[in-house]
Amino acid sequence: MILTLLFLTACGAQPAPEFFGAKRTDVTRDGRAYTLLQKENRVEVIRLGHARRGEHQAIRAQMIALIPEVTGCKLLPASVQGDSGEMRASIRC
Repeated sequence: MILTLLFLTACGAQPAPEFFGAKRTDVTRDGRAYTLLQKENRVEVIRLGHARRGEHQAIRAQMIALIPEVTGCKLLPASVQGDSGEMRASIRC
């Protein structure tokens, strides 16, 4: 029982240390869940759940589109780092 609880706890969106204390927003788009963490002029997007082969390019594009939508700030495209599981970027508000 305790092992199951530990496993389930580990599956949640855990921010990078840079984003401890950040504003958290959970969103769902096209049936997929994401967590966005915003701290000052930085943002982290975490995809929750499994992605199948062939879905990663569309997921990454969705993650990039979510940043200005959720934060209300302009994404600085050259700052985007990461993949379809976890992405970090700078924004200008």
